Amino acid sequence: MKKTLLILAAGMGSRFGGLKQIEPFGPNGEFIIDYSVYDAKRAGFNKIVFLIKEENYQIFKDTIGKRVEPHIETEYVFQKNDNLPKEYQELLKNREKPLGTAHAILCAKNKIEEPFAIINADDFYGQDAYEKAASFLENPQKNHYGLVAYRLGNTLTPNGSAKRGVCEVNKNNELITLTESKVTLNNEQVDVAPLDGSAEFTTSKDTIASMNFLLFTPDIFEILEKELVNFLEKNKDNLESCEFLIPILLNELVKEKRVIVDVLETNATWYGVTYKEDKEMVVNAIKELVEDKKYPRNLWS
Repeated sequence: MKKTLLILAAGMGSRFGGLKQIEPFGPNGEFIIDYSVYDAKRAGFNKIVFLIKEENYQIFKDTIGKRVEPHIETEYVFQKNDNLPKEYQELLKNREKPLGTAHAILCAKNKIEEPFAIINADDFYGQDAYEKAASFLENPQKNHYGLVAYRLGNTLTPNGSAKRGVCEVNKNNELITLTESKVTLNNEQVDVAPLDGSAEFTTSKDTIASMNFLLFTPDIFEILEKELVNFLEKNKDNLESCEFLIPILLNELVKEKRVIVDVLETNATWYGVTYKEDKEMVVNAIKELVEDKKYPRNLWS
């Protein structure tokens, strides 16, 4: 069965200080994306779609592309505003920042006709996460999606705050709420400041968190097209800074009972580089995984 991995790589790592998607992390200069593609392929994904800025196309082709293209079907799409209503294209012509992750997914509509997963380009999700994702996508159902989840405390850095999707889950492991928040480690607990302005709270490090590893069927594109128009109309006075974000939209869809989202907890370890100081930790973690023979020393040889 065809399964696609959509890798969201249109954002520049502003806090990290550059295009962190092409920072070397592996023993032979591998990028985090290399490990994502490798894990996805061995879990049963058979197509990769990179969502990038058009100006980064050549550097992606010359670095990541030349490594992965011999091993798996690979496509590239650009996050552009040409899929917006014409009046909004004109209003957004001077905006430099991408319109958000929900818009990014919609930009891949013409490249994906099968069940698919999305991930962030600069996150290391671990093999078990891809296996759970691939298994879920084997039985696609309309308006029934998935979310690969981690324990919140295992996703945080001691070097500062980070954005995380704090999840509330019912007894059937279905999503009740997904709250995008600024979270900060505070000894054995986590301080949570929801980005929607609702009351701050403290939670356990064992709380379930979304890291933007989401699982969809292609019917999501029809939803995104309709919701994008609503979003732009609602934010027409704030078009320079508003963001059409998939976690916020997913939370609304669940609340309105328009979709079901299964929460699949993984035992994989998540690694990410939010700050430059995080890089050494991730490099050492990958080195240990290689030494434990979880990955070959030369990933693509």
